This record gives sequence, structure tokens and C-alpha cells, in this order.
Amino acid sequence: MKCKKFFAAAAACLMVAGFAACGNEPTPVNPDEKVFQIGIVQLAEHPALDEATRGFKEFLTEKLGDKVQFNVQSAQGEQTNCTTIVNQFVSSKVDLIMANATNAVKAAREATSDIPIVGTSVTDYVFSGLVASNEAPGANVTGASDMNPVNVQVQLMKTLCPEVKTVGIVINSGEENSAIQAEEAKTAFEAEGFAVKIYSVADTNEIQTVVTAACNEVDAFYEPTDNLIAANVPTMSNITTAAGKPVICGEGGMCESGFLATYAISYYELGRAAGEQAFNILVNGPPLPPFSSSMSASSPWSSMSRTLPSSASPFRKSSSNLPPSPQILTIEEVKP
Repeated sequence: MKCKKFFAAAAACLMVAGFAACGNEPTPVNPDEKVFQIGIVQLAEHPALDEATRGFKEFLTEKLGDKVQFNVQSAQGEQTNCTTIVNQFVSSKVDLIMANATNAVKAAREATSDIPIVGTSVTDYVFSGLVASNEAPGANVTGASDMNPVNVQVQLMKTLCPEVKTVGIVINSGEENSAIQAEEAKTAFEAEGFAVKIYSVADTNEIQTVVTAACNEVDAFYEPTDNLIAANVPTMSNITTAAGKPVICGEGGMCESGFLATYAISYYELGRAAGEQAFNILVNGPPLPPFSSSMSASSPWSSMSRTLPSSASPFRKSSSNLPPSPQILTIEEVKP
């Protein structure tokens, strides 16, 4: 299958839910007079979530210097650990909780209705039951969304792998936002004439069995920003590569860890956007003014390529099938 190996990264397009406050009007805080304590609960450790946390911390450090302290905890992919961590934050009376990924935000929301919660790496706050609506959330939760540009990913598949007819999508059955993205991707791919099959895995142990079986039924895969899959890209990539099945994915770290290509948001910028929300809450107090974010109008998209390994690859039927040197795939080539 003729596929070019490249990675395209897009600065995040953010959909933000406002912070709703109860009670009296807050009094702005002078950051020179207070050291803010922020608890960060990250669902799992993989490049996307790591970058979001990094962006969040760097934005606030740039703004507050030594007037902010972070307590960063990883839940190692376990919901029960999220609950334990946020309960510790509540007991410590942190000034704000940053919850990285949907299940982390859920745990924080269940633990407190008083401490401000800023979420990131969440696809749909309303669908996940985190807020009443994006315009009027009615809770102590705000955040930045990592909704993926699925239509562009479909065009990417068509451009890089024109022979593909059937696309498989493997998701964690326990991640609501993965289900959202899978259904949106299914609709988008089917609209372009692809057949789509969705497969579910409950944990890491099921990935090898499910993906191996799926390779017998599909020509290629599309993987959304699913935390379980993102943390196990090498496992899935080893199987799909051996079977000659390209994988288009929803996030740059997944591509760099082994999948074929992506056209995706920057989780670092997503984290910085969440950091800006946190700064506004800490300094000005809730309610958070309407937050709208689009990336820089000058050049929101960037791309780079990387070649396949020189060793045998199922995508390389002959040396003539791949460019002799890395090539940049321009945005115009993949935009719908």
C-alpha cells in the first residue's frame, strides 16, 4: 500500500466551557500576596496528556513565577486512583484542580463542588455529563476541548492510502469521549465511501487479541485520541505493521510512537489554554468570562515528515513506492 510517512500537527482549536459561580461576587486576588496551590491529576502517562500538563504548568509559571506551586499526580490509567488523588487535593484545600482527561475531571467534579476545576484533554463536556451546557455549565467546571478534526483525518487517509476500502477503529469501551469520536469518525468515513468497523477493548490485555483479529477484516485503522490506545501504541503498531495495515491517528504523540500519520491538535497549546483559564480564575475569581480561542491566524498549521525505517516495512513494497527523502505534505493536499 502506497503510503507516505509524515506527521502534521495543528495548533489546538478549542471549545471551552465557562465557569459558573455561586454566591457573592468574588474579590480579585493579588498574586504578589499569595502562593497558589494547584493539584494536577493526570489520568495516565502518555505523550498527549504529558504535553497538556506541561503547557498548563508553563503558562502559569510564566504568569505567576514562584507564586504558584504544583502537585502533579498520575492515576496510572485507573479511575479509582483519580478518586484517591482528588480527595487528597480536596483535603489539602488546594486553590484549583487541573484534571487531565475525562475520567480525571469526573473524579474531581464528584469530589468537590467548591474548588474550581479546569479540565483539559476532554472531547465533549456536555456529553460526558460534566457541565449542563458549554454556554452555561452551571457547575465549578471549565476546560478546553480536544475535539479532533475528523473530516481532515478522512482526507488524510484518502490522500496517503487511496487503496483503503474498510477502516477499523479500536477504542476503550470505558472512555465516553472515545465513543463520541468513533461515531463521528464512522459517519465521516462512511460519507466518503469507506466501510467502517468499530472494535472495543476493555483493558491493555485485550488489545493484542482484538487488533490481530481486526487486521483480518479491515484495510487500515483510524485511532482517535483514546487514552488506553495512546498509552499502548507500540503494542498495536507492532501488530498493524506486521499485517501491513496503516494507522491514521488523532494525535501527534501517537504518530511519533508508531502510527503512520496524523493531522492533529497540539496538546501543549491545549494545556496552555487551560492554564490561561486557571490564571483568570485564580487572579480574578469566578465566574470566568467567556473564553474563546482560535489559534494564531498567521500560521495555525504546521507539518513535518519522517521516513519509514530503512528496514523492511509492509508499507514498502519496493523502494520506488516511497520518496527517497522526507517530504512535506502541505495542508492544501489534505484539506477537504
